[in-house]
Amino acid sequence: MPTTTTRSPARPQPARRSPARRPPERRRKPGWATRVATTLSVTVLISAGIGHAVITSLDEGIARVDPFKDMKNRPAAGHGMNVLLVGTDGRDKITEEERRKYRLGGAPCHCTDTIMIVHIAEDRERATIVSLPRDSYAEVPGHADPTGQQHDAHPIRLNAAYAEGGPNLTVRTIENMTHLKIDHYLEVDFISFMRTVDVLGGVRVCTPQRLKDPYTGLDLAAGSQVLSGGQALQYVRSRHVDGASDLGRMQRQQKFLAALIDRATSSGVLLNPLKFRDVAQAVLGSVRADRGFGADELLDLGRAMRNFTPRSSEFTTVPIGEMTYQVKGLGSTVKWDDAKARALFRSLRDDRPLAPPRPKEKAPVGVDVDPQQIRVQVENGTATEGLGKRVDDALAATGFRTTRKPANAADRSVRRTVVAYDPRWDRSAKALAAALPGSELRAVPGQGPTLKVTAGADFKEVRRVKAAEPRPQGSQEAVVTGDEVVCPS
Repeated sequence: MPTTTTRSPARPQPARRSPARRPPERRRKPGWATRVATTLSVTVLISAGIGHAVITSLDEGIARVDPFKDMKNRPAAGHGMNVLLVGTDGRDKITEEERRKYRLGGAPCHCTDTIMIVHIAEDRERATIVSLPRDSYAEVPGHADPTGQQHDAHPIRLNAAYAEGGPNLTVRTIENMTHLKIDHYLEVDFISFMRTVDVLGGVRVCTPQRLKDPYTGLDLAAGSQVLSGGQALQYVRSRHVDGASDLGRMQRQQKFLAALIDRATSSGVLLNPLKFRDVAQAVLGSVRADRGFGADELLDLGRAMRNFTPRSSEFTTVPIGEMTYQVKGLGSTVKWDDAKARALFRSLRDDRPLAPPRPKEKAPVGVDVDPQQIRVQVENGTATEGLGKRVDDALAATGFRTTRKPANAADRSVRRTVVAYDPRWDRSAKALAAALPGSELRAVPGQGPTLKVTAGADFKEVRRVKAAEPRPQGSQEAVVTGDEVVCPS
């Protein structure tokens, strides 16, 4: 389809060169994560050799919009590709049962609940996702609303630009605020998010404490769990589980998106043509995109991003200067830190990474308890001499308080490493298990505060862990990479 579509004069077809200008995903509650995952899902399949005919047939099901119509005096194109991902609250295809179960009642606001800019590097080895708070103070340019009535430029909350002038006004407003040229536009609603997560078989998230939100119905116990589509929707919608409100929700959305990317790129589900078709149809059937985003773009992007991983992604929120900026007629808005925001968007325009370079080793896993507070006794459960000392040394090196006196277990034929713990110290046990990938947690009432590790024949390594430190409110511009926020493997 995109091979025959013409673009408006304001968007000339770029010269063919190294794949430059393709899309990922979007959505605040449901959509942003969905769309990115689906696009990445598509690219995984393409790079695995799935045919052009499959992609073209999917392309025909995408609803088209023209967000760039009659746009003039746009920012100069930078390097790489910028995709605007917006999540709307459309819910007309959701069943009554789903409305009740996942608290989706009420009238939709016809606005963008989630707004993200996804920058794909020109070398296709990095994706940078920047969240824009929906209540950001913005000034929309003069425009005609859907009824044809003309409006002068005026202040607004960013998410209301969609209701006033649809995708076109949303793109114009964001380009004016960021001085970035938006190359593609993707819009997703609730239903595509839920269906995609379900077709993928769910997405695993980890949380150090219980998350409960009476407004969305979210109720997650601490630890790791696989979320279905409806649960995932609750997770990325929730604003009332901590004091961070929308900013805390954006962090959870970013975390979920990293988990979704991990699921899409590491799971064999997407290497199965039939499964891939189901995943893509689940999303693309409810997506609206600009006319320049189609089969050829997907194919080029897929070939270029075949080695994409969660570590290739980085997440941040536009720097905020004032959380309660009062505007006459609007009330409280979120005011960006202009200087820091300019620097952020300049980095995107220049195609520079936001996260500092890191060594090639795995990032430490965030855990709920500092390893220095966890006392551990190590035993060797195998016939391999010296294994107990090796495990003890490695745990001590990552911060655990080992006894430094490893012993031989009574049973020397242990196949799987075991972490034995008193249930009263279950959080400590989960932190220790995170450092021992594949280990089994075994509750032993009355054991006391010292945890016992029995090294089995499956032992390969001790993974570095560190106490997770929630980003304080007001420092949301911190940058994290995808592998730092997904669940430990």
